[in-house]
Amino acid sequence: MLEQELRVEKKHNFSFTIIAMTAIVVFLLLTLLSYISVSYIRRLALRYNILDNPNERSSHSIPMPRGGGLAIVILVLIVSIVFVAQTQVNRSLIYIVLAAILALVGWRDDLFSLSANYRFGVQGLVAVISILGMGYFRIVRIPLLGELDLGALGIIITFFWIIGMINAYNFMDGIDGMAGGVAVVAGLGWMILSANVQNPFVFWVALAIAATALGFLGHNWPPAKIFMGDVASTFLGYSFAVLPLISADQSGDALTVGTLLMWTVIMDTFVTFLRRLVKGENVFSGHRSHLFQQLVAGGYKHGTISALYIFLTALAVLLSYEWSHGDQVAPLLIFLGLPLIWILLSIHAANLQRAATASNQ
Repeated sequence: MLEQELRVEKKHNFSFTIIAMTAIVVFLLLTLLSYISVSYIRRLALRYNILDNPNERSSHSIPMPRGGGLAIVILVLIVSIVFVAQTQVNRSLIYIVLAAILALVGWRDDLFSLSANYRFGVQGLVAVISILGMGYFRIVRIPLLGELDLGALGIIITFFWIIGMINAYNFMDGIDGMAGGVAVVAGLGWMILSANVQNPFVFWVALAIAATALGFLGHNWPPAKIFMGDVASTFLGYSFAVLPLISADQSGDALTVGTLLMWTVIMDTFVTFLRRLVKGENVFSGHRSHLFQQLVAGGYKHGTISALYIFLTALAVLLSYEWSHGDQVAPLLIFLGLPLIWILLSIHAANLQRAATASNQ
């Protein structure tokens, strides 16, 4: 009996080693392919004048090639097709088709600047189909507070979660290195946490996102040589929105983990939206009041701010892992610590803004 158990353990260890080695090789290969592809896309963007021209809201001062995230989209979709059967096929196929549609709309927006009504219409349709095909969040488990049964309200929450994440991630593609850097760490986070739900499809999609975003960062880290573009920012926002649904639509942890890994994106977008709403501003008009934009205006470099957001995302990955493994301190740090960090950053940004205003008077 002991000898049989040893053989089973050796076989398990061997299988794990093979999977780990395969993952490392695929990660490195995708990173390299992404880096090379973005370089090629940049040359095409310059040749065909696919440029992001600066305006009053821009963080750059000269026209920049955009659409470099197309490499991320293509490579992630290829990996998704290869591993499509590694979860419920209806969910993986719906993800592939809808993510591709959003990327196509994003690419057209990069080229022709589509109307907001058209983009929101497509996003709403994508959200509805996602709910019909993947399900919705029925239960949410909140650190320190326990489980909350959402019931039918979960349908509405899931709908706005998907649309919100698509647009929130698009908003975060505002300075060099931020959207790509957060995608690397959040992708790695989903790789680690997907072991809990034993979903290989989520693991490989997350790996592809992390690897291709890392390759893209080779061209986008400050000073950027090319921008991601809506083609990838909307694609990534949708991906991070539905990875919890693909993992397990009824799991109380799924929505919480998805929220934690995207907490910087969500907080920056949600707090900015509320602040502008309270001030009576048009929340749908362009602005420069995101926290990262305020920090740029306060004198911080793009690399410093992007590194801050990357670090805060990595912190959330760590806390998510500890919480999911029963750590008693992690819920307190999640529920109180993360909001406190954001409050302190917001106060610092507001002080910078007041100092800048005073110096200009």
